[in-house]
Amino acid sequence: MTNSATKTSIRIGGASGFWGDSSVGAPQLVQMGKVDYVVFDYLAELTMSVLAAARMKNPDLGYATDFVTVTMKAILKDVVAKNIKIVSNAGGMNPHACAAALAAIAAEQGVAIKIAVVEGDDVLPLIPALREKGVKSFESGQSGAPLPERLLSANAYLGAAPIKQALDAGAQVVITGRCVDSAVTLGVLMHEFDWKFDGNQDDLDKLAQGSLAGHLIECGCQATGGLHTDWQNVPEWDNIGYPVLTCSADGSFVVEKPPQTGGLVNVATVAEQLVYEIGDPANYLLPDVVCDFTQVELTQVGEHQVFVRGARGKTPPPHYKVSTTYAHGFRCSGQLTIVGLDAVAKAQRTGEAILTRTRRLLLDAGFSDYGDSLIEILGAESCYGAHQNVYVQTSREAVLRLTVTHSSKEALALFAREIAPAGTSWSPGTTGAGGRPSPSPMIRQYAFLLDKTALQPAVVMDGERTLVEVATNFAAEPQSVRSEAPTSVRPEPVEGLQGDTVTVPLIQLAYARSGDKGDTSNIGIIARQSAFLPYIKASVTEETVADWLAHLVKGPVTRYDLPGINAVNFVCEQALGGGGMSSLRNDPLGKGMAQMVLDMPVQIPQNLL
Repeated sequence: MTNSATKTSIRIGGASGFWGDSSVGAPQLVQMGKVDYVVFDYLAELTMSVLAAARMKNPDLGYATDFVTVTMKAILKDVVAKNIKIVSNAGGMNPHACAAALAAIAAEQGVAIKIAVVEGDDVLPLIPALREKGVKSFESGQSGAPLPERLLSANAYLGAAPIKQALDAGAQVVITGRCVDSAVTLGVLMHEFDWKFDGNQDDLDKLAQGSLAGHLIECGCQATGGLHTDWQNVPEWDNIGYPVLTCSADGSFVVEKPPQTGGLVNVATVAEQLVYEIGDPANYLLPDVVCDFTQVELTQVGEHQVFVRGARGKTPPPHYKVSTTYAHGFRCSGQLTIVGLDAVAKAQRTGEAILTRTRRLLLDAGFSDYGDSLIEILGAESCYGAHQNVYVQTSREAVLRLTVTHSSKEALALFAREIAPAGTSWSPGTTGAGGRPSPSPMIRQYAFLLDKTALQPAVVMDGERTLVEVATNFAAEPQSVRSEAPTSVRPEPVEGLQGDTVTVPLIQLAYARSGDKGDTSNIGIIARQSAFLPYIKASVTEETVADWLAHLVKGPVTRYDLPGINAVNFVCEQALGGGGMSSLRNDPLGKGMAQMVLDMPVQIPQNLL
């Protein structure tokens, strides 16, 4: 059952970018967005390990509880009254428990609602057999490594087909476990417009456009002015609008936001989200389609309205990506604030003294040395490495952040006891200890590829379980996780740098946003004017970016072109100290890396400015 015969367009609101996003998004969209659907994305890779641990303690947990107890509880009656449909991956490790909790809320409120559950992403039962087959990781920094011994979670990124099937069967709420973030939107579009997996180019292009639509709203307000380079131009942060898509049957769509809300929707804010967390933009791998975003066009068609078209599709790969998490020792972070003259130097010496003392105590107690340690002086630009501003080194306030790892939790308890004593032992102006820090498990990620035939997704509704047929018109050869060669070539020297030239920071010429995938960071750079792009590419190269970020990036840097939006994308491998919860850094997700690159110098003719 689809609505393609009666609808030429539908409106989809994106209410959540992660578990912990603001509770204002869903009510805003339901009340003011005039939407047909509200979709939610809750699951970062490491969220799955948190949910797995919760389910081990309580079999009724393992899902994003806020989705039920905060969000749906507040909007359920309006959703039913307005016939708005909901698609969410809040099910996490336990989608059936999530559905049961929501059904209980509906019963309390006296509303009838059909809830469907998508299952089939859990790969843990297959791990013993896969281990015997010698599964290897494919990701940078772990390539060829065997499966870790004890996994906390193992989930495949399912596609949109199960969501379409659930909606076709009449579900008003669809709750999934792990799926690709954009699938919650693509599944809606496939249902509404009866898009197929037939494999012809027109179908593939629609699937790519639908995936791009999902990609643009999967992070909530990041498409409506959140994290925007020109942040000062974004009004009403406190009332920022969540994204709304008006989608057409041909795959094109308009990005906007509810009226009377803050935020900003223009070509720049949408372009920043387009480049967020992508690798090779010509080969953005998803289970339903491989997307080519290089020729995407963004057009301002009204106030806070951007028209999007131009994504192209290729046949999907024959495998799912499986993300696993495992515990690898423990970590502990402590903080102190140092006030007064020479605060930065005093903070550095304090951190060194704590490490020296605790290493001696570890040895005396029979423990080994720390696995790793990191001293960061927040407020002194320690994350900038050699590019630190010399003037902030004389700051009269600095925050010492000291992080260590160890295989023993007891060893880190010893470390935790030695943070607060600095307040009376060493530097004048030491404060802000805030109690002893607690050691916590250090969670790492490991990813591998799994043949799609190994899993059988299913939809469960009203007690009936229906298998989902997954398309088998795969690419003849598996797509690589990145293209064999970059879609761009090394820039030639810019012609015409004659007459007066000036050197300006990149931020005067471009917008930028950075994102993370495991231990890889990507930095998308969008020229403010097309005329600036050749000069950006001449100065901001793979080599200069690698040199600029050498204190953070330990692997190769590859540049890809997105000529449709006058942009380039730099993919930096082994860039996040392990990434996620395994990184010791204050910025384990690389959120600040684009900001650092925006300081890079670019030579440009003065007349262009």
